[in-house]
Amino acid sequence: MKQRKSLLLLLMMVWLPLQLFASHGTEEGKLNISEIVLGHLSDDYEWHIASYKGKSISIPLPIIVRSSSTGQWTFCLPEDLPSNYFFDEAHHGKIYEKLPDGSMIRPLDLSITKTVAQIWIVVIVLILVFSCCSRWYRHHDSKSEAPHGFVGAMEMIVMTINDDVVKSSIGEKHYKPYAPFLLTIFFFILTANLIGLIPIFPGGANVTGNINITLFLAICSMIVINLFANKEYWKDIFWPHVPVLLKAPIPLMPVIELFGVFTKPFALMIRLFANMMAGHAVILSFTCVIFLGWSMGVGFGIGLNIFSVLMLIFMNFLELLVAFVQAYVFTLLSAVFIGMAHKEEEVE
Repeated sequence: MKQRKSLLLLLMMVWLPLQLFASHGTEEGKLNISEIVLGHLSDDYEWHIASYKGKSISIPLPIIVRSSSTGQWTFCLPEDLPSNYFFDEAHHGKIYEKLPDGSMIRPLDLSITKTVAQIWIVVIVLILVFSCCSRWYRHHDSKSEAPHGFVGAMEMIVMTINDDVVKSSIGEKHYKPYAPFLLTIFFFILTANLIGLIPIFPGGANVTGNINITLFLAICSMIVINLFANKEYWKDIFWPHVPVLLKAPIPLMPVIELFGVFTKPFALMIRLFANMMAGHAVILSFTCVIFLGWSMGVGFGIGLNIFSVLMLIFMNFLELLVAFVQAYVFTLLSAVFIGMAHKEEEVE
């Protein structure tokens, strides 16, 4: 009975967004797959839930912009945007300001977009989860009573990341100051990935598939790696243990090593961004295939329906695995890079 309920719930999770998606995909008469996929992956000033009979059902998000010409702040909803501002579709729907001389300029935009709102939802979820765990430890003696259930699972994950990733990669001597940062990075990426797989509100926003978010995470790791690095790390960059001809008079190896300071966080950024964006794009593409098949006839529609639903179920399970793997890999590589920044002094 429980297996039937789980299967029914899974089919509803797949079929519900398809039905809501269908009303949007068939109203226009033509199905533009690339436009639909890119539209769902991009950021927005409202949280689109569904389209029903040609009308969009969405949650408007607050717009906060500062005029570049007058310096005046504007607080409003998307439908109440003043006439001197407009959404420029040529620039992914971003807000632009039309100046009196007819030119267009991007104002200072601090709006609560869909991605920002999803980040706050992730933060709230993490606060609730760890508050629940903290409450258990306050009311129980962890030395005499082991946690069980959800709290036990969270302790297992925390200890696994702390002992097998952070401690083993950085070293027992230096790992403690970095453990809170790396654990925060892991749980933020993991929670954002999992909530992003929920097809309807409050999920659906592809936070880690936004390159601005992955860039910020990579910059944070870069600062932590280089700001607290020891002198041996910098010595290996500017005066590595290679033949002198490779260091002077042309500093070939120092330039390569210095270039590596920036390629490490760049690799973190691109790996997370590309993997998460690709997964969401594939799921959305298989959704579009259903409606493309029906437009080609009943036979194609039935066949592609069955194929696409099976592939959607498979891709959702695969994305669950990828959600954990990408959070783990980002944390592991950050820990490895931090460990490399704390090299012990070599004895000649």
